Amino acid sequence: MQIVRTILWIALLVAILAFSFGNWDKQIDVRIWPGIVWDTRVPALVIVSFLIGIVPMWLYHRGVRWRHTRRITALEQATSQMAAPRADDRPAPAPAPAPTPAASTVAEPANPVDPEPDTRS
Repeated sequence: MQIVRTILWIALLVAILAFSFGNWDKQIDVRIWPGIVWDTRVPALVIVSFLIGIVPMWLYHRGVRWRHTRRITALEQATSQMAAPRADDRPAPAPAPAPTPAASTVAEPANPVDPEPDTRS
């Protein structure tokens, strides 16, 4: 996309230069207010008019782009924080199950006897 933009700007520059060379000898009077007259050449008037039109729109575009970039960054940070909960936000682990009454009534022998090893082969 950057190459297309560069090609368009170069084409615009070439068109303005061709227009300037073709119309440099023509001088015009521009009346700004009564009593104030500006003697200028046609290419200078075209370039100044172009800049008066494009600079405010370019500044507006840059401002909107900057605001959207900040907003997207804030939203991305908010979603990443929501995706990975903090340690204090995690639920407490479930308690261990209580022993069943049947298991607690069975008594285990105090000294279990080891059976003799099986030596038959």
